[in-house]
Amino acid sequence: MSGSFSRSQSVRKPGVTATSGGVVAAQHALAAEAGAQVLAAGGDAVDAAVAVSFAIGVLEPWMSGPMGGGAMMLWREDEGRAYAVNYGMCASEALDPAHYPLAGTGKATGDLFPWEAVVEDRNVIGGSSVAVPGTVAGAAEVHGRFGRMPWADLLAPAISFAKQGMLVDWYAALIIASSAQALSRDPDAAALFLDQGTWPKIFGWTAQSELRLDQSAMAATLTRLAEAGPRDFYEGDIAQALVADVTAKGGFLTAGDLASYRADWQAPLHIPFRDGGLWAVPSFSAGPTLADAVARWQQDYAAAEAASPQAHVARATALRAAYEARLAGMGDHEAAKAPGCTTHFSIVDRQGNMVAMTQTLLSIFGSRTLSPQTGLMLNNGIMWFDPEPGKPNSLAPGKRCLMNVCPVIGEAPGRRFALGASGGRKIMPAVGQIAGHLIEQGMTLQDAIEAPRLDVSGGDVVIADERLAGAVTGALAARFPTATAQRLPFPYAFACPAGVMRTGDVNSGTTETFSPWGDGVAEPLS
Repeated sequence: MSGSFSRSQSVRKPGVTATSGGVVAAQHALAAEAGAQVLAAGGDAVDAAVAVSFAIGVLEPWMSGPMGGGAMMLWREDEGRAYAVNYGMCASEALDPAHYPLAGTGKATGDLFPWEAVVEDRNVIGGSSVAVPGTVAGAAEVHGRFGRMPWADLLAPAISFAKQGMLVDWYAALIIASSAQALSRDPDAAALFLDQGTWPKIFGWTAQSELRLDQSAMAATLTRLAEAGPRDFYEGDIAQALVADVTAKGGFLTAGDLASYRADWQAPLHIPFRDGGLWAVPSFSAGPTLADAVARWQQDYAAAEAASPQAHVARATALRAAYEARLAGMGDHEAAKAPGCTTHFSIVDRQGNMVAMTQTLLSIFGSRTLSPQTGLMLNNGIMWFDPEPGKPNSLAPGKRCLMNVCPVIGEAPGRRFALGASGGRKIMPAVGQIAGHLIEQGMTLQDAIEAPRLDVSGGDVVIADERLAGAVTGALAARFPTATAQRLPFPYAFACPAGVMRTGDVNSGTTETFSPWGDGVAEPLS
């Protein structure tokens, strides 16, 4: 035997097309279905986004949730304009940087960032890693401005899912097992996700033996949030419970932090791109880095050459340069050492309104810590900051977190799209390349998301989809250290995108091919 292995399988995800109704593309099909039902009930893209945001926080409790943060882009068809909303996390005003002394080992933390390790991993795990959350404020802000349906109705699907409890299938069991050791450090997280505080809960092998998580505490919190309104999360009973629980676990979150938090409307960053363009979130996101990379691409190769090996080299070169500029000026030194805890969904309604929304707890399972009174997983947003003082992104009280989220609204001749992804620093290269496939090469959304791509975000090595092996990888290897990787359900070597597109009056949507739960779902029409 030669020892080599050649795969002959081809995997595709069909996506969905709706000739007159809206489409929701999300990393969990049940959340997408909840959003599609909201569209069918008369809601617009913003209403559907609120429903999906809360539903997916129940269905993927390790990826996002009310205690997270993120950003979104909106397109309002009647106005012909884009809006940007940043609802990222920030450090508590009461935070004491002295609480995070460097361990002095010379080693980096073992999570997403190559910061020097902090004593007891206080910036990574536990209550002291929790930042002020923004997801609820972001959802409430866009709902108050553009929503049509009552707030309580939009939380109903999430409440129903939480009362039922998340089904632990093979994929959920795999995710839980990957973090079981860290989850075992918090008794409340261990009680929810582990057996006997140590072993991951394993899915049942038959329909009669199915296993579901007990999310009753989360259901009660969401019910309160539906009835009392979103400000209860920041100023009411929910806020009081969150502050008490985070404080008990050694965190700095205060009632004042929550009461003063507001989502931030921002003027979108417009990025000219060949015969089209992109709108992105302008600050505390990957939007400026995307603009840098796209500008370099257009200088370095012609649109007609976009599929050539030379264009792949030009894209890799531009991404490296754009990240070097980001690291020097913005202070984001994420190195993608572990899977990011992020989810993205994109929505288009029958009128052509769009939402591209990304939300995250930062690490997988966030701080690996649960708020027992609310049933919510807590973020570890403090890890976004460099624990060494005097750096562009050094830890400080009240400081906003610099995120790698990159939701965009895009235009190509005759069509518009909403796009984003999960995957930490892998997000921006994926969004840029998929947008390029749509704008430069005129691909369908399905083909653009399934097309092989590069990741140039984790250091000196360029990672190429193994389907690019040959002329492309040869040209890359002549310039850079180059490796190939498979597209797999776990772990992700590349980002996990979700997008929707509108061509004329026809909407379509799809997600990453290898996302086990992700799918595009069309609005059911009567």
